[in-house]
Amino acid sequence: MFFKTGQSGAEFLIAGLGNPGKQYEHTRHNAGFDALDYCAREWGVSVTRAKFDALTGTGTVGGHKVVLLKPQTFMNLSGEAVRKAAAFYRIDAPHIIVLFDDISLAPGKLRLRKEGSAGGHNGIKSIIAAVGQDFPRVKIGVGQKPHPQYDLADWVLSRPAPDDRAAIEARFADAARAVELIMDGKFTLAQSRYNG
Repeated sequence: MFFKTGQSGAEFLIAGLGNPGKQYEHTRHNAGFDALDYCAREWGVSVTRAKFDALTGTGTVGGHKVVLLKPQTFMNLSGEAVRKAAAFYRIDAPHIIVLFDDISLAPGKLRLRKEGSAGGHNGIKSIIAAVGQDFPRVKIGVGQKPHPQYDLADWVLSRPAPDDRAAIEARFADAARAVELIMDGKFTLAQSRYNG
């Protein structure tokens, strides 16, 4: 992207991915929303302002001015909200941190990546199309389909069993700490501390 980070008073854009609407609350695909909500509470940021086809909030975390973002466009159009917010705040891709669900990881696992492909995730695919693939991401394990014939959409749009839910939520604090380290330029330390 062509932005010069921070010209509009924000240094990082942190996006949690999910689908809007009561019927999608706390589903596997909304793990990014849930993790972002946790971060917002920890950091004292209210993510309630409707802007950029998203709910947004601004605050300061560890000395960094941040914008928290929950796209309201549905998952496969997440990139639109991210692109609009990044353009407004002039934040380039390496300063966009995305939290989202990953079915290849067991519940309770996290994986941090600095960049890369979408790995079949439609929200990430949309963001890559909007801003390129050079953005850091925090993948939140939600578990694989129980068998190959199980419909993938049905799986990610369903709610985890209580044990799985507890395992997922137990890592939100680590996800928040990982984001803080990434913003401090300590990506490798964040990986070694929180991957797995």
